[in-house]
Amino acid sequence: MTTQFSFQVSTRCSQTKARAGVFYTPHGAVETPRFMPVGTLANVKTVTPTQLQETGAQMVLANTYHLHLQPGERIVEKAGGLHQFMRWNQPILTDSGGFQVFSLSEMRQITDDGVIFRSPHDGQMINLTPERSIQIQNALGADVIMAFDECPPYPASREEVEAATQRTYRWLERCISAHQRPDQALFGIVQGGVYPDLRAAAAEALAGLDLPGYAIGGVSVGEPPELIAKIVQATTPMLPVDKPRYLMGVGTYKEMAQAIASGMDLFDCVIPTRLARHGAALVKGERWNLKNSQYREDFQPLDETCPCYTCQNFTRAYISHLVRSQEILAYTLLTIHNITELVRFTQKIREAIIGDRFTTEFAQWLS
Repeated sequence: MTTQFSFQVSTRCSQTKARAGVFYTPHGAVETPRFMPVGTLANVKTVTPTQLQETGAQMVLANTYHLHLQPGERIVEKAGGLHQFMRWNQPILTDSGGFQVFSLSEMRQITDDGVIFRSPHDGQMINLTPERSIQIQNALGADVIMAFDECPPYPASREEVEAATQRTYRWLERCISAHQRPDQALFGIVQGGVYPDLRAAAAEALAGLDLPGYAIGGVSVGEPPELIAKIVQATTPMLPVDKPRYLMGVGTYKEMAQAIASGMDLFDCVIPTRLARHGAALVKGERWNLKNSQYREDFQPLDETCPCYTCQNFTRAYISHLVRSQEILAYTLLTIHNITELVRFTQKIREAIIGDRFTTEFAQWLS
């Protein structure tokens, strides 16, 4: 672990394994627990970096696979890296591209060496290996980079999941060898599907490598929410207590609250931007479809308690009008609110942990 990264837990919940901490990176601190918006192609869709900062977001994601295809890591590197390219001077995390590659089930071939797939852009064959994934991420220059892993689908047989989990560990060792930049923290990913013993073995093996941080992957690929909660609850305590823990691809109130109670720290999900593009708002954990007629003459803000730009300036009626008219401003306003909503939810949980009120204030999401 490089000296440019550290993680400090300031408070622990007396009733659960929840903790409040701070993850320090070369581009600033991230207060945990924290929701991280997804900016796949070096932008969080429909909002500017300034608008994004105003939501309270402290760390954002970008995607190795998509940026490799367009515009290519060479261009990002020539621009001065992701932070300079997208004008975001706070922490950035890049995923390895593994999940995207494995979702191309009709277009790819997995071997022990890596994954060969056909580019959906131009049909060119691409060989993405652990070394290549790390080289791309080193060029992109995010603060946190993810190991290249095999993400088995759900459902999958035990044999398939076991093979993928073992391959993920071998690939992680190759990622560690290929990693060249001390100003980037390489996180390992625990796989193991829905099999507790495979998860436990993977977590134990990864913990032995003393990485700067750890993620739980492969838990948002079709499993029912109850099963995800059980996997996270069983796996999290096996990860080092003094390192940040990141639950990949999860972003609902209930999933995050339960994962935080298990000891997770960081979360990401496309929910806030995807819902916005479909004309939906997240309000106190509920999803509202602004196309519905009930909002046409509703002159209240989405949430009178929300400090975001959208809620402070516009009514449900106006946003409903924009959505119905397919105006781009609708998606911007809804994205601003939805991201603020999820960031605030994790901020409130952090405050409750510090005040030892977590289990009482968030009881409805923990059961």
